[in-house]
Amino acid sequence: MRETGLDVFAAELAHGAFVIDVRESNEYAAGHVPGAFSTPLSALGAVIGDLPGDRPVYVICTGGNRSGWAAEHLAALGMDAVAGGTAGWARTGRPLVYGTAVHAT
Repeated sequence: MRETGLDVFAAELAHGAFVIDVRESNEYAAGHVPGAFSTPLSALGAVIGDLPGDRPVYVICTGGNRSGWAAEHLAALGMDAVAGGTAGWARTGRPLVYGTAVHAT
């Protein structure tokens, strides 16, 4: 599995990286990384063809289990999991966005 640390992820996000939050919609709505698109892990296969090919794609969840699984199984597509996940993002004082899911499809 490929993992990217929070500092590198934050810099990539600031430069236009694409991020998919693979938690369930209610988890996403309770707080997510700004700009993250919601696609529950169970639906990730349905959106793979729609992911951008011109910028880095990151997968995030709460702490790394679901995103790690996704990154491991989709490594050929160049996806990285975000080490520490949304919980780590929040623990470092970075902002969260609350509200309805914005889907990647």
